[in-house]
Amino acid sequence: MSIKPDHWIRRMCREHRMIEPFEEKQVRSGVISYGVSSYGYDIRIADEFKIFTNVNSTIVDPKNMDPASMVDFKGPVCLIPPNSFALARTVEYFRVPRNVLCVTTGKSTYARCGIITNVTPFEPEWEGYVTLEISNTTPLPAKIYAHEGIAQVLFFESDEPCETSYKDKLGKYQAQRGITLPKL
Repeated sequence: MSIKPDHWIRRMCREHRMIEPFEEKQVRSGVISYGVSSYGYDIRIADEFKIFTNVNSTIVDPKNMDPASMVDFKGPVCLIPPNSFALARTVEYFRVPRNVLCVTTGKSTYARCGIITNVTPFEPEWEGYVTLEISNTTPLPAKIYAHEGIAQVLFFESDEPCETSYKDKLGKYQAQRGITLPKL
């Protein structure tokens, strides 16, 4: 298994629509960067958010997440309360090839402000908009800028395809369109 460079990412996007919309180059002027980097792709965050609220004093339960514990927000800048989190989705739609695994890591611009982005791996043959979890680890409100970079995706290509892909398993998050809460 090897990590894939920028020219491989460009080819996969042209030939297989792996990422749509796709930015051929890394965009930086006046924004938190996004697009192709040397060994990855910097994804953007859309302008739709679900911000965690404790107003109902519910318990956070991954087997039964109460939608009332999230407040929907749409806008160019999202404020995440201190020591809280928000869910969001990417601008980009992904179609992961059968012999590829994607791992995501946060961008240093946000990490240096105490803002952590968490995303699980994109399994072989998974497709959809990526649901992101953004944690504000600080005691102050944190700004998140829509349509700008939020995390970097790294692509690992195997020498042979997997035996069972996410699509084969009929994965519960396959082809998700919006911000998706946990499912059993």
